[in-house]
Amino acid sequence: MSVIKPRIDDLLEKTDNNRFLLASLASKRACDINSMLRGQHSRVLAVQDVDDITIALSGADTISMAMDEILDGDISYDHERYVSALQHANPEA
Repeated sequence: MSVIKPRIDDLLEKTDNNRFLLASLASKRACDINSMLRGQHSRVLAVQDVDDITIALSGADTISMAMDEILDGDISYDHERYVSALQHANPEA
């Protein structure tokens, strides 16, 4: 599977070209979206039987939703805190 929309280069610009940071942000947000939508699970099941609650409610998977939010600037990170955490984890750097 590859990212076609939004373009991976556009997403990487939002995370200082750090693929790990992009994956972490998208993963964390996708988990948050999934947890939020799971709260609506019982209402959807009352209407129809579905296997994937996220796609049933939104029409998109959570990773796609998270990446769209990153591209739109709705999801971001604190650059200074991130750099500080990296330096704390690797004091020789």
